[in-house]
Amino acid sequence: METLPGILSGIVGAENVSVAMTEREQRSKDQSAHDAHLPDVVVWPASTAKVSAVLQQANTLGIPVVAWGAGTSLEGNPIPLHGGIMLDLQRMDKILEIYAQDFQVTVQPGIFYKDMNKELARYGLFFAPDPGANASIGGMVANNAAGIRTVKHGATKDLVLALEIVLANGNVIRTGSRSVKQSSGYDLNHLFIGSEGTLGIVTEATLKLAPLPEHFSAVTAAFPTVTQAAEAVFGIIGSALGPAALELVDQKTVEMLNQEESMALEATPNLFMEFNGASDSSLQAELALVEEICNENGCQRFEAGVGREARTRLWEGRHRMFEIAVRLHPGHTFLVTDVAVPISQYPSLVVTTDDTLSELNLDGYMLGHAGDGNLHTLVFYDAEDEAADAKGRQLNDILVNRAISLGGTSTGEHGVGIGKQKYMQQEHGPALDLMRLLKTALDPNGILNPGKVLALE
Repeated sequence: METLPGILSGIVGAENVSVAMTEREQRSKDQSAHDAHLPDVVVWPASTAKVSAVLQQANTLGIPVVAWGAGTSLEGNPIPLHGGIMLDLQRMDKILEIYAQDFQVTVQPGIFYKDMNKELARYGLFFAPDPGANASIGGMVANNAAGIRTVKHGATKDLVLALEIVLANGNVIRTGSRSVKQSSGYDLNHLFIGSEGTLGIVTEATLKLAPLPEHFSAVTAAFPTVTQAAEAVFGIIGSALGPAALELVDQKTVEMLNQEESMALEATPNLFMEFNGASDSSLQAELALVEEICNENGCQRFEAGVGREARTRLWEGRHRMFEIAVRLHPGHTFLVTDVAVPISQYPSLVVTTDDTLSELNLDGYMLGHAGDGNLHTLVFYDAEDEAADAKGRQLNDILVNRAISLGGTSTGEHGVGIGKQKYMQQEHGPALDLMRLLKTALDPNGILNPGKVLALE
């Protein structure tokens, strides 16, 4: 009887199949703290046709298939809980077409976000969602990635115009179109975006782009407390100002950046902001209003007009916070929370988070994409310390319950993956049954990323 690697070699070629332990281990976990699980075999398809043939065979044999992009997710989204085939899409990494006049690009799923934007910069364009890590576009679509620029440009779901999808049985479909306005049939784009590879595999995406700004200013504003910083966020968004980025970082995070990145920030809670303008004069007028709002909320230090080099260092430092914090806590496990609420409720969420961290005496950092109501905490503890682990889980429960009670969500951008499944019934109620029906209809044999999102098994 032919082995699975042998069957797959007949589809994609033996050079594109591996059962080597090193290859399997590299794809056994993402950047989360969830336990690793080994796939049985790793496959590198080079085309949509190859993906289709692999899925058709896997569906016939009832073998799980999980797609792999860059492994930068934080909720265990691509961990192959049931082994099976790891479909590594990194060799499908081409820009297929740039439609510069339409501000659009069509790409394969394996291309990395930062690499794509370097090429698009030659045309004065960029894809706005910025998750920090150099994620693959396929992973960003599957997880509905967001990041620091969501407040102005939207998350991935807002910027996908069309998709090519391979279904569990190997059938290939196309959803959406290159028209910005679309009102034809069911909105299948949004069905697959954020589904974490449980409904189909993205093999092509057409994305909406934005022009690179000519006039911009990075801003830092320091506040005595995180509550005052959060109130300033509400004031800025509520005044219809249009930040391109608006991030909140607590005092502990600022102190970490000062020490590790030599940032020379005021060692108090800070807002990191960026504003773009059609002209320098309009930009300066907007910055004056921002400073006024910050001052009304007790701002201690407001610095605008940060130069290009300092602006780059500011956002690079913000993106590296997770990596730095993990490095500073060797031998510890961690938990990342990811709740989001309506912007009017953001100050209340920040107060709850700050109070809970203090009450539970947890070693944690608070930071978030404040402009769109998204807040993260990052807590560290000894993996063998059962009491500390219980406190971490208690923190997550408290923040999720608080966010949902405020009209928010258990996961703003990290996805459901493994860690957020237990909150799905609470958040979605009877709608969860419809989600299960959709999963069963599209993947009746349950081969696509089993054990994720809905945990039907």
